[in-house]
Order: sequence, then C-alpha cells, then structure tokens
Amino acid sequence: MSTNTKNIVYLILSLLTLISGYAYLRYAYHATDHFPFTQEIVLIILGTLATIFITALLLNKQTAVEIEKEQNIRYIDLKTSTYQQLLDLLEEMSLLESFTNKELIQLQFITHKLAIIAAPEVIDEYQSFLSVIKTISADNSFSGDMPRLHESLGSLTIQIRNDILGNNQSLNYTDAGIIKMIRENSNNQVLTRESE
Repeated sequence: MSTNTKNIVYLILSLLTLISGYAYLRYAYHATDHFPFTQEIVLIILGTLATIFITALLLNKQTAVEIEKEQNIRYIDLKTSTYQQLLDLLEEMSLLESFTNKELIQLQFITHKLAIIAAPEVIDEYQSFLSVIKTISADNSFSGDMPRLHESLGSLTIQIRNDILGNNQSLNYTDAGIIKMIRENSNNQVLTRESE
C-alpha cells in the first residue's frame, strides 16, 4: 500500500471518528444539561480528545518527514562518496605511466555503482567519457589527446555536480531508456584490455 493511499485511509478513518465522536459528545452535552457541571466535564473531554487527535496527526507527519530527510541525506552521502571515488581513481590512473588490471577492475566496479545511484544524465555523460578514454588510451595510459580527456571529464563533472545539487531533471529519459542506458553502461567494453 503506497504512502498516499495510507494517508487517505487515515484521513477517512479520522473524519469518521471525529464526526461520530462529535455526534456522541453533542448528545451527551444536551443530555446532561440538567446536571450541574456535567456540561463542563463533557467540554473538557472534547477539548482533550481534540488535542490528542491533532497532536497525533502532527507527530505522525513529523516522523515521516524526518525519516525521508534522513534517507535523502544518506543517499546524497552515498552519491558523493561514489563520485569522489570515481574522480580519485581517474586522477590516479592519469598519473600512472600505464594502468594495470587493478585500475581497470576498479573502474568496472565504479561503473556498476554509478548504475545504482547516478542520475540518467550522469550515466549518459559517463558513457561519452568512457568512449573518449577508449579512443585516447594507447598502451593502457592516457598519453593520447589530454585536452580532449579533460574536456570530457569537465562535462562529466558538471553532470555530477548537477546530480548532487539536485539540478538534473531527468525529463528526457523514460524508464525503458534508463534501463537500456544502465545495461549499455555495464556492458561497455572500453574497460577491457585489447591484448587480453
């Protein structure tokens, strides 16, 4: 059952409880008008019940908002650490004379991590970046066209920044398109050595 459906069910049950409680208390109020102080007691009970009811609704909503906020914070932390790991690995690879299977395997696993957490725009730009790496990495090093690599890395960094700040809209991507993009990203052969 979705959250919206639960909220609607709670709202309907709350309204039914409120209406039936009001009808009963109205009857009790008029039935006790011949006895001293009973109307005041009924009013106190009505006020107490209304306060409890409103407080319960507010606490329920506050708890849901706090849980959602904490989930969003953890998700952003996961995104940020994965993106940082990717950028650190690329920096490490660019400083090496030639990168080994270890760096290539790390890049493969980061590709899979990106498929889980990255916005479609980041995955799309990452695929373009991997294509640039494939064309300029001769002898498993970045000794090729470095300005082209930096330009592509700059475009990827912009998409990463937009994703972390929540500026990516993902309006141009359907669910099927995103799934296809993730599969292509996972199957990208740029990460395997030509010699093997």
